[in-house]
Amino acid sequence: MESRCYSQVFNLTLNNFIINKLIINLWFNFFSLFLHTLSESFMKTGFENESRRKIFRGFMNKKDIYKELESRVLVMDGAVGTLLQELKLTEEDYRGERFKDSRVDQKGNNDILSLTNPGIIRHIHEQYLDAGADIILTNTFNATRISQADYHAEEFVYEMNKVSAEIARSVADKFTGRDTDKPRYVAGTLGPTNKTLSLSPDVNDPGYRAVSFDEVKDAYREQAEGLLDGGVDLFLIETVFDTLNAKAAIFAIEEALEAHNLKLPLMVSGTITDASGRTLSGQTLEAFLNSVSHVDLLSIGLNCSLGATELRPYVKELSRKSPFSLVPTRMQAFLISLGVMMRRRK
Repeated sequence: MESRCYSQVFNLTLNNFIINKLIINLWFNFFSLFLHTLSESFMKTGFENESRRKIFRGFMNKKDIYKELESRVLVMDGAVGTLLQELKLTEEDYRGERFKDSRVDQKGNNDILSLTNPGIIRHIHEQYLDAGADIILTNTFNATRISQADYHAEEFVYEMNKVSAEIARSVADKFTGRDTDKPRYVAGTLGPTNKTLSLSPDVNDPGYRAVSFDEVKDAYREQAEGLLDGGVDLFLIETVFDTLNAKAAIFAIEEALEAHNLKLPLMVSGTITDASGRTLSGQTLEAFLNSVSHVDLLSIGLNCSLGATELRPYVKELSRKSPFSLVPTRMQAFLISLGVMMRRRK
């Protein structure tokens, strides 16, 4: 009698286990189908709706970059300009069909290539990812209204940034799809502009400024909006020679993120201009670090300016004093090996 009772209890428990497993499987299959349908719908619409893009980014979000950094070193890509110079592009290559009637020469306007020759930019991203890069930068170093004024291309700034981010996003996602254990990230890059807030361009008028803080901040805000709408994972403010310009960029990014109800990591990369170890605006490395330490940065570093050997003591100083992760000379050692690998693959 007792054994029969135990048998009934066992059968009941087994049946409950099977039923629960079936329910879990059904829910899992339903959720997988839901995500697949959602992604297919978004792909067909081309992510035209901004709220959809945010939802998709949330559902299909790759591994968190902070968690990735706990387990491995992430390698950032290298210079785009030098690779473009090797192509020996002509004025016609820069203008493309769209700007063939431009009254101003466009040669040297690398950012406009995202609109006129996107295949070139895509190929450069692919080269770096093939070589092992984990983070690729958007082709937007000079894609601000201030810098593009030299080419009379101010009205295309938002589009430049959005399209540049979309190009990088599509290439990064393609490589992530090949190896989901090694996610690739897109950093929206904001360069220093060709004007400085801390120095006067007129030696006879030290108090004069060619641009105001609000003008620089607004230019960066427009750039940040385009990069966000293009789908970047994080931001990089790079080649900082004037910390006040960098502060305007930080302010603009924080404004844009708040408006979009998003929180993305931020990296900053400064530049030492001579053997004195100071930025162009005269700050020491420690002063530069203190000036941006109020922000919760993912990393801080230096670009290659003086070369790896001459920068070594400054990288050591930054490593000792920085509360953030360090990006030494924009991953100088890694970039050298990446450059060698890329040349070997050609």
